[in-house]
Amino acid sequence: QVQLVESGGGSVQAGGSLRLSCAASGRIFSMYAMGWFRQAPGKEREFVAAIKWSPIRSSYADSVKGRFTISSDNGKDTVYLQMNSLKPEDTAVYYCASDTRGDYIYNVWGQGTQVTVSS
Repeated sequence: QVQLVESGGGSVQAGGSLRLSCAASGRIFSMYAMGWFRQAPGKEREFVAAIKWSPIRSSYADSVKGRFTISSDNGKDTVYLQMNSLKPEDTAVYYCASDTRGDYIYNVWGQGTQVTVSS
């Protein structure tokens, strides 16, 4: 099994930056992809960014393209989400998740980390 733990959330003013980390442990070799999702109060959880291996490639929601960057270390131990030019509408709980079955479904989730952007 894979376990995921997020960190790096916090409060920042609009225009600022934060870097989220997602530390993976367990059967990390079984991960096909890892993604970041977010959920704002009263809204549904939405996709933010994902990274897939073999070959390595990334994807982003239109709302964060050009501002957020997803990356990983060589061993899949940690996936990062660098968030720049933050906006108040980026305020949400951010979750990392993993597809460990290769079926494009994120079946393992972290506990989430709060990001608050003030205007």
